[in-house]
Amino acid sequence: MTSRLLAPFDLLTPQSVSEGVQMLAQYQSQVAILNGGTALWNHHRKLKHQPPYILTLSALKELDYIDYIPGEGLRIGAKAKICDLIENPVVAARFPALYEAAYWFGNPQIRFMATAMGNILRASPSADCSCAILALGGQVVLQSQSGQRIVDIDDFWLSYDVTARRCDELATEIRIPETGSTTCSSFQRLTRVRQDLAKINVAVRLEMSQGVCRQARIAMGCVGPTTKRLTGVEQLLVGNPVTDELLQQLATAVKSEITPIDDQRSTAAYRTQVSGVILRRVIERALSANMNCDSRERS
Repeated sequence: MTSRLLAPFDLLTPQSVSEGVQMLAQYQSQVAILNGGTALWNHHRKLKHQPPYILTLSALKELDYIDYIPGEGLRIGAKAKICDLIENPVVAARFPALYEAAYWFGNPQIRFMATAMGNILRASPSADCSCAILALGGQVVLQSQSGQRIVDIDDFWLSYDVTARRCDELATEIRIPETGSTTCSSFQRLTRVRQDLAKINVAVRLEMSQGVCRQARIAMGCVGPTTKRLTGVEQLLVGNPVTDELLQQLATAVKSEITPIDDQRSTAAYRTQVSGVILRRVIERALSANMNCDSRERS
């Protein structure tokens, strides 16, 4: 047997969320969850001790949705695919950082299978949708036999490949708060080739008023063990007009908040060097899109 083969496992196919939660309560850490499957199989085969059970969500059609609730925000079911995000007009119009992350995600075949929830649960610092959702201030809804638990995305990734989801919980929904006319967001990544994982990625969500940033959330990936908030950069941004001088200050400050490493896709030195450049570009892109929207509304 080679390292590319999976050990034998029993496939569990719940017909409802409640049945899935019951199975997770029964098998606990002995079960892995299969959703889109684009990351699970590659990750699963590398484990020294592979779980003897795999629980597939294939029959749980109730989790396949993207809903927008005015005044509350976006609701993304666990089975909603990356391609669904791209095709949803509300995502493109009101949550551009998430739309852009989905658009640049993998290739058409991967986008047709992969899910936004799977991207979050993988807990990889290179995950594009995770970066956008962190910047947008999302939440993850977890269901167990004892009830529902909602975890802020800021608290969801504990370390590389480790999340706050307990082994008896099923992640059922992503929630992203409402955006308004003063909200602007954007996402960008750098890769070796179009379909590769990111060497570095960044997403921003800004609340602007008369040229002054009132609130900011900035997320960056591939610069630490998890995708992270750049809280120091956010503090420099809030309460100030976004000028060339401030953007240069932000580009310099980001280097003190990141801890990149060398890996097969890039080097720590390169990531440190370009972090400020890509941050500045994403902020400028978000502000430009926001001004264009304001102009269209006035006309």
